[in-house]
Amino acid sequence: MTEIVVLGAGPAGAAVALGLKRLGYAVRVVSEWRRFAAVEGVSQRVLDGLRQAGLNRALACAAAPSPRRVLWNGDGQSINQECLLDRTRFDAAIREDLQAAGIEVLEARVLRVESTDDGHLIHVEPGEPLRGDFLVEARGRQAPLAGGRLRGPETLSLLNQWQDAPGHPGSAVESVPDGWAWMARLDDGRCYWQITLDARDLSPKDQLPEYCAQRRGESALVRELFGEAALQPASLHARSSTAILFHEASGANWLRVGDAAMAVDPLSGNGIFQSLSSALQAPAVINTMIKCPERAELARQFHQRRVEHLFLRFARTGRDFYALEQRWPDQPFWRDRCTWPDVEPMHAPADFSQVRVERAPVIHDELIEEVEVVVTADQPLGIWHLQGLELAPIVTALRRGELNQALTALPEQQRRMVQGWLLSQGYRP
Repeated sequence: MTEIVVLGAGPAGAAVALGLKRLGYAVRVVSEWRRFAAVEGVSQRVLDGLRQAGLNRALACAAAPSPRRVLWNGDGQSINQECLLDRTRFDAAIREDLQAAGIEVLEARVLRVESTDDGHLIHVEPGEPLRGDFLVEARGRQAPLAGGRLRGPETLSLLNQWQDAPGHPGSAVESVPDGWAWMARLDDGRCYWQITLDARDLSPKDQLPEYCAQRRGESALVRELFGEAALQPASLHARSSTAILFHEASGANWLRVGDAAMAVDPLSGNGIFQSLSSALQAPAVINTMIKCPERAELARQFHQRRVEHLFLRFARTGRDFYALEQRWPDQPFWRDRCTWPDVEPMHAPADFSQVRVERAPVIHDELIEEVEVVVTADQPLGIWHLQGLELAPIVTALRRGELNQALTALPEQQRRMVQGWLLSQGYRP
């Protein structure tokens, strides 16, 4: 039996491990605990992704939705909510989900990995080296930076934490001349504030706690959300927030997932979601590489193209949000980020002349296989099914002048659905 070792027990690593376990593989997870306390604000689609991955105990850690204030480009709004997630509890619950599924979780630090075509030797502390036939790299931004990659503007986030009196939970985000800050308080009084800046513009390390306290004192949102303790220096953790895309997310017997494959700017607010997005497809990719080696390159192409597509989508989401802040266009932080990674629109306008049928890899029965899909301006990877109905035969029939016959063969509900989709793509009978 193929022995698979997953490095990292975050959402991405856990989702891959659970998916592989369901496919009958022997899986072992190796992970350190997170080195700092943190809280994250997540959306409903993150919760849906956790549910889909089978991370039910982790899902239960999400607090009820609480209000989020947004102060951007001088405009203040309180029109949305987010669920606050205590990462310490969340990480512990992920391990419980893994153990409940019968997956061994080894608490250890990975010192180095020796890889050959025959497998991997993972040196850990404490303990003896581990052997694995296949390796999943899911250590997030801590993963070794090997191979070619695309990097966004160099960005650093400074996270502060302190204790205040218990109270109503809430969060806020605001833009400042040289970056932006996100802040949250939990109902037990734990408070978090993080400022994200250009990595080139930092004060000396020993001055950062005082610097952050000073910056909090300049914020009206901080005074609304927190008590007087927010104006004092607090414990600090610095971490990179630079967007990174790896040009090689797989090899003959290894795969990168989550932040180890692509790490997005935290402004997109989709960190956990993007990790899950690449991880949920990984079990089918690995299953194909092991069981159908003749399709291994197809599976790797499938994984790489989707990682790149997700990265660009999230990067453009952040770019467009940065561009909404127009008060400091000459400041390096805003100037460098409102046009990166490119100037392509987030969504390409409908253009029926670009709708075509191509062969492309898809997931089918937990394997990657090549089928006919429909490629559009906004869906360059192709669409296989439209709510369970294969789309390529419909478009092929249309190109042959046989659309009416193809539609007549469908039940009325599916016929109306297909007609609506064709119209949304710019088709005019």
